[in-house]
Amino acid sequence: MKPFSFPSPSARARRVLVGAFLFSPLFAGGLLAADQVQNPSSAERFIRPSSELVAREETYWKRTPIPIPDDIVLEASGILPLPGKRLLVTTRRGEVWWIDGAYDANPQPKFTLFASGLHEPLGIIAAPKGGYYVAQRQELTRLVDTDNDGRADIFETVYKFPVSGSYHEYAFGPVLAPNGNVRVALNVAFGGATQAPAPWRGWMVEITPDGQMTPVAAGLRSPCGFTVTSQGDWFFADNQGEWVGSGRITHVEPGDFAGHPASLAWSRLPGSTVKLRPEDIRDFEEPFPDVAKRMPGLKLPAVWLPHAVLGISNSGIVEDTTAGKFGPFAGQLFIADQGQSKINRIALEKIKGVWQGAVFPFREGFNCGIIRLTYGEDGVMFAGETARGWGAVGPAQQGLERLEWTGKVPFEIKEVRAQPDGFVLTFTEPVDPIAAAKPENYNISGFTYLYHRAYGSAPVNRVACPIRKVVVAPDGLSVRLAGACLREGYVHEIKATGLRAAKSGEPLLHATAYYTLNRFPDGNRIIPLEPNEAELCVAPVPAAATVATAKHPSRLPGTWTNADGDRTILLGTLPGMKFDTPLLTVAAGSNVRLVFRNSDDMLHNFVLCAPGRGEAVGAAALALGLEGPAKSYVPESADVLYHTALIQPEASDTIFFTAPTAPGDYEFICSFPGHAATMKGILRVEAR
Repeated sequence: MKPFSFPSPSARARRVLVGAFLFSPLFAGGLLAADQVQNPSSAERFIRPSSELVAREETYWKRTPIPIPDDIVLEASGILPLPGKRLLVTTRRGEVWWIDGAYDANPQPKFTLFASGLHEPLGIIAAPKGGYYVAQRQELTRLVDTDNDGRADIFETVYKFPVSGSYHEYAFGPVLAPNGNVRVALNVAFGGATQAPAPWRGWMVEITPDGQMTPVAAGLRSPCGFTVTSQGDWFFADNQGEWVGSGRITHVEPGDFAGHPASLAWSRLPGSTVKLRPEDIRDFEEPFPDVAKRMPGLKLPAVWLPHAVLGISNSGIVEDTTAGKFGPFAGQLFIADQGQSKINRIALEKIKGVWQGAVFPFREGFNCGIIRLTYGEDGVMFAGETARGWGAVGPAQQGLERLEWTGKVPFEIKEVRAQPDGFVLTFTEPVDPIAAAKPENYNISGFTYLYHRAYGSAPVNRVACPIRKVVVAPDGLSVRLAGACLREGYVHEIKATGLRAAKSGEPLLHATAYYTLNRFPDGNRIIPLEPNEAELCVAPVPAAATVATAKHPSRLPGTWTNADGDRTILLGTLPGMKFDTPLLTVAAGSNVRLVFRNSDDMLHNFVLCAPGRGEAVGAAALALGLEGPAKSYVPESADVLYHTALIQPEASDTIFFTAPTAPGDYEFICSFPGHAATMKGILRVEAR
């Protein structure tokens, strides 16, 4: 690849003192500074993790919050462990802090300011020639402390990133490449005729120490986390949104196109490694793997992370390079999630040159949404956290936490490996052979996501994968499952809820894995091909979530004499996941025509709930899991009175209903996972 330097910066890095910049929030949906948002309790945020599960997880991986002084808003966005058990931490507010004492058994850390005035830095690494690289919104900067007083006195612009001013134009990274260069991943923007109004938005780029930039790959949407493994392979995590059906991690090589078409606006520029052009992309409304088969250059995700099941806003990725100090998963990846305040685990394999693998739940119960993970000394993992003005399962607005392995090995599915006719599940300890040999103790189903312009995708083409044979290894450490209806390019939900450890009798700590099967390996089958598989493996047509029902009354009732009813309500959205009118009033028993218009950049609905039941409905909506999208994330509950469909950006839905006859305050929420914490209001029913 020939380096390409965008004309705006000079060819040689220049020294510049970075001034104060306007604060701008993080990620899709993060439109308000954290201190501008009320702090809802964890019970109001999505759904609380099982206290029993969190207690079991704590037995194996101990979580220690690091105290933060009251006068510091940390919102840790980058963490660099340094010798002497010191940390250098960037914050979304533009500061960089030295932290000493974070490793102590009972931490009472000391915070010392190293730098300030940066514009939303989202990562920090050591620079090979001295100092530290920081990726801030508009540039890659090198910070240097020349007089060794603990404060940065040189802020050197290495490379400037063109920006348009959209709040969504984040610069993630930097990550040090094996060749001594650094890579940065650039978010797409929102609004306007294009989501890439400035060059190289939606690209991963590589930058040399002297400021030469090479575009590497395109099609990224919101790549909060990316990493290079110990073997030199690059992976990035993307967030659900337009053109991105669900969260996913994708392997990145020069010239790859990961799927979001906004970046192709710049594929004709000199230095572009991508051959696809904007005109090559249309609104396919087809399964992603089907489109990838006929579109050279469209990269299949290595692993899909089902939305609202294994996260809603995937973030930092880190490889376990601790050689067993962090537990039995050496070489695997850990990926954080901001919205659900959790960490998931990923075990990869490469089949016929294509990466694929399984994702597993790992650890919940963190104090705040996680955006950064890194390993320090002695195999200790640090998690940097922020609520980012959006909220998370964890109730705090900011945080820094330490995670340590206690030395106890849980009974877990260690990894899943593909076979020509199924999968091999390997365990961390021997499984009870009697339970493991029973096919009824397993369940496999397959599904995928649509590749389309719309925001996110419901799981599509979902079918059961009947298990025909189970073979337990003599040592009890693995089980081979063979079945029908497995499909390349599809996600396979694998449940093993009936298994027990041979010695302890303990159930699996986490009994479900999601394996993305991009390629079948060669090898021997242990079952014959299913003779009627074509008929057996046809996905049922899903029920439309937009049809008129008693609770989704989208047709004008024939008994109404006025199409507008007694009262017409026009309800819209505001940035930051809010309704534009949080208090509505109607007369008891009146006919109401409600028009819900979604002018935001993500999915929303309107759900009217019984008094005091909004929180419970929001939690039940998240618990729908893979079934949620087909139901507009509206649970079947007596607490739900009326609702709209799940509405795409710049769309609307109208419902006609009769207001309750009992006066009182009836809560309304958006029940899309993660939104009910801030997107709620009151329909006040007044006596006539």
